[in-house]
Amino acid sequence: MRTYDAAERRSRLGRRHHLAREEPGPDVVAVAERLVGLHATDPATVYLSARARVPGLAVADVERALYDEMALVRQLGMRRTLFVVPRTLVPVIRSACTDAIAAAARQRLVREIEAGSVADDGAAWLEAAEEATMGTLVAVGQATGAELSRAVPALQTKLTYGEGRRWGGEVGVATRVLALMSAEGRIGRGRPVGSWTSGRHRWAPSVDEGHVGLDAEEARALLVRRWLAAFGPATVADLVWWTGLGQRQVRAALGAADVVEVDLAGEVGVVLSDDLDPVPETDPWVALLPALDPTTMGWRHRAWYLGSYGPALFDGNGNAGPTVWCDGRVVGGWAHRRDGEVVHRLLADIGSDAAAAVEAEAHRLRRWLGDTRVTPRFPTPLERELKA
Repeated sequence: MRTYDAAERRSRLGRRHHLAREEPGPDVVAVAERLVGLHATDPATVYLSARARVPGLAVADVERALYDEMALVRQLGMRRTLFVVPRTLVPVIRSACTDAIAAAARQRLVREIEAGSVADDGAAWLEAAEEATMGTLVAVGQATGAELSRAVPALQTKLTYGEGRRWGGEVGVATRVLALMSAEGRIGRGRPVGSWTSGRHRWAPSVDEGHVGLDAEEARALLVRRWLAAFGPATVADLVWWTGLGQRQVRAALGAADVVEVDLAGEVGVVLSDDLDPVPETDPWVALLPALDPTTMGWRHRAWYLGSYGPALFDGNGNAGPTVWCDGRVVGGWAHRRDGEVVHRLLADIGSDAAAAVEAEAHRLRRWLGDTRVTPRFPTPLERELKA
């Protein structure tokens, strides 16, 4: 059985995630394809993840790929998480993950519409609201959620949650309806309202040619192969966590993906059968990766690259904050202060040369950000300390 120690896994990470000097990312689309998507729950992550991997990348380069060329698409996918993915990957992700998520979300929303006495036939009410929303978007081209709510009275409907409880209250149905229509590929998120860090997007009819109807099992096998090519070797538990699929579905996908078992320092892992060749060590490298970066969030079992730093660098729900990397392992965290300074703290002794390289990278990131300020959506303990 082929054995992979932590050092070799870190070398693979550096090369295949376009973080090592030897293999920089050519452009943001190629990076998103290699990593099977960039996390987009926090809009700034897309830009900062690409910037860490593509030398000379500008904000305008990412915006062009997203909004002009439309080579990248925001898509709900693995773990019910929003990603930015290459348009060519959308059918695979939808068939493997999103279709089931959207179907469950539709059923849940219909039940809540009926339980809230909005309509006796929740499915018909929802369909009518969606048709009115789509008609408005076709007429105007694009609109924000607030603009659509003013134009479509049904979107102003409120649903009551947790009645009588401290956390309860009324929630507008507009966000749920628009998110569902987006998950089903009928509408998509356009340019944000405000800067590139804004989470408020305009909505527009989807320009996709429609769902290709890829078989779900085939799509899951394709997704697993794509992930293992960038993140393997890994455990089955890593794949179950990253995909958000059930263990039975993941094992079936692995059976169709042509993998072999390997030894990960005493733990059983899997890797593609044609990906067993050793990977050379990388030259020294450092990186400042943003909150929710796909590399930091890539595995469930993280000790081989995260060490014992999880409590300082992740929040209580498992969301990663901004991290400092050195040669394939997390060695600290960073934050962006209101005055524009990018500050960091090393949690490991990486030597004077590497520490100086981290300091230089922090200065480069500050210049790149300019007047923009980045505040992670999910603050972590170390990030809070650094910003204080």
